[in-house]
Amino acid sequence: MELRQLRYFLAVAEELHFGRAAEKLHMSQPPLSLQVSKLERELGVRLFDRSTRNVALTPAGTYLRDEMQRVLGDLDQVVEEMHDFASNKPPELSLGFVSSASYSLLPKVTPLFKQRHPRVTLTEIPLTSGEQVQRVLAGTLDLGIVRDEMPGTGAPGDPSGGSHGRDLVSRVVHEERLAVCLPKDHPLASKPEISADEIADVPLITYPRDLMPGFVDRVTLALGEHAQNIRTVEQVVHQETALGFVAAGVGMTILPESIRELVPPSVAVVPLAGSPTTPADGSNSCPAAAEGSGGRLPAMSERGVQAGIAINCTLTRSVRISSETSSLCSCSRYLFSLLQSHN
Repeated sequence: MELRQLRYFLAVAEELHFGRAAEKLHMSQPPLSLQVSKLERELGVRLFDRSTRNVALTPAGTYLRDEMQRVLGDLDQVVEEMHDFASNKPPELSLGFVSSASYSLLPKVTPLFKQRHPRVTLTEIPLTSGEQVQRVLAGTLDLGIVRDEMPGTGAPGDPSGGSHGRDLVSRVVHEERLAVCLPKDHPLASKPEISADEIADVPLITYPRDLMPGFVDRVTLALGEHAQNIRTVEQVVHQETALGFVAAGVGMTILPESIRELVPPSVAVVPLAGSPTTPADGSNSCPAAAEGSGGRLPAMSERGVQAGIAINCTLTRSVRISSETSSLCSCSRYLFSLLQSHN
C-alpha cells in the first residue's frame, strides 16, 4: 500500500465521482480507477459501490475516508510546518468578519487557532458580507465570515451559487433568530415576539443591499408581503450606527438576536415571529479548503427560511498548491474547521 493510493482514494471519496477526482488530482481517470481497485484488493474490502451513474461509499469506505481525512491532514500539517521552519518566515492569514461575529464566534475560535498555530499572524478585518466575497474572489482575503451570503447571487436558499458557484464554497457555522431592536419604552417592547405586520408601517433603519445582499434578502423574506410597506428613515452600514438611531428614537431595526450583547440599556431586543433560526457562513480563499465540496454552495437550512439568518464560510476552488502556499492553506483549513465545530 502506498501513500498516494490513500490520497487517490480520499479524492474519490470526497468527490464521489472518478472524473472530478481525476481532474482535481491532475491525472487521467483510468490510472486513478486502477489504483483505487488495487487498494481495495490490498485491503480485502470493497470501498465503493459503483454503477454507471453513481459512485457511493460502502460502510468500510466511509470509515476509511473519515480516518484518512484526519491522518493525512495531520501528516500534511507536519510537512507544511517544516516548510515554515525552512523559509524562516511566519505565514500570515487574513480573516474577514461581519460585526456580529466579533462577539459570537471569534472569541471562541481565535484563541484555539493561535494555540495551534502560534507562529501564524492572524489579521482580522471587519467587512460587510459583500466586501468579503469580493475580496475572497480577488484573492486578497483568505477566509470570510459572512452573514446569509450566497456568493454570486446574494439570494438566500440558492444552492447554485450563481456565476461564482464553481469558485466559492460555503458552510453554515452558526444559526440564530432575527430580532427587532426598538426603544425600551415602545409598546411592542414588552411582547415575547413581534410579527411582521406589527412593524410593516413603522420607521425602520435598514441596510444597503449592495453591501449586505444576503442579510437584506433574508429580512425581506422574513417580512413577506409586508416588506413592500417598509418605511426606511435611515440606511446605515454598521449595526452600531443603527442601534444609535434606535436609542435616539428615530426608528426600529432588524438584526441578529445576538445583538443583545451590544445594545444599550435604552434598547429592547424582541425576536421576530416566524422561523427560529438564521444561519451564518465562513468563506476562504485557500485552494485546498474547497476540495471535496464540488464547488457547490449548500441551500439554507429550512429552519431559516422565514426569519432565520446564517453565518457562512466561503472559499475558492482548488487549483494547485505550491510549497509556498501549502502552509497557509493548512492554517486556513484548520480555522475553517474550527468555525464549523463552534456553532
